Amino acid sequence: MRFDVAGKSVYAYSGTRAFVRERPTVVFVHGAANDHGVFAYQSRYFAWHGTNCVAVDLPGHGRSGGDALESVEALADWLRDVFDALDVPEVHLVGHSLGSLAALECASRHGERVRRLALLGPSVPMPVSDDLLGAAARNDHVAYELINAWSFAAGSQIGGNPVPGMWMTGNAMRLMERTHDGVLSTDLVACNRYANGLEAAARVRCPTLVILGARDIMAPTRNAKALIDALPDVTTVTLPETGHSLMAERPDQVLDALRRFLPVNPAI
Repeated sequence: MRFDVAGKSVYAYSGTRAFVRERPTVVFVHGAANDHGVFAYQSRYFAWHGTNCVAVDLPGHGRSGGDALESVEALADWLRDVFDALDVPEVHLVGHSLGSLAALECASRHGERVRRLALLGPSVPMPVSDDLLGAAARNDHVAYELINAWSFAAGSQIGGNPVPGMWMTGNAMRLMERTHDGVLSTDLVACNRYANGLEAAARVRCPTLVILGARDIMAPTRNAKALIDALPDVTTVTLPETGHSLMAERPDQVLDALRRFLPVNPAI
């Protein structure tokens, strides 16, 4: 589906289902140098079980127009504008990595619009190494190589994909390689500079689900502890032998956690 936000075209994957305003709406928000495709498996399930699935491409990513936004705060307000463009009073919000920070800040700033919040692979703060920031600023391919090496648990890098015929690290690399120059750098700087996470968490009033990968190097579980402690109403799921690319490494377990937390109608 396509719609406009601030005069720019936005693409969102809808699971091939028509948008019905009266149904619950789940908005999925991807991470740095990614697009809606990272949530393809999970979002499609919700689209076919009684909810509107809106897996957005952030500005400058995937099929969406405009430039990548330079701060988590700007992304949070952009999400509010997405809700307005869809003409829905409230949504359930799911974010991964950078998308988890944007979702967290959005739920803090616009709490009356977010009924439930799911944060996948969050870290507060979310520091980025100088070497990675420098490589991304130069549009050096090594930035993608570093992220790919750090995003998957060791076992996920030697095969065993639960989806037959799919190559996890190869697919992840190709997705990043399609990103326009400068986008990864903008995304990583936004992660690195975001300093409001704990204050935002304390202001969240809706139930929150946090899904962590026990082997996550990009966003280690220890970096989520203060965030979890600051959230007033939180459920935590930690997936063993899993890295930062949770939706690819453990698609069924991530979906099961979301199914338990978000509204679904198995009869539809």
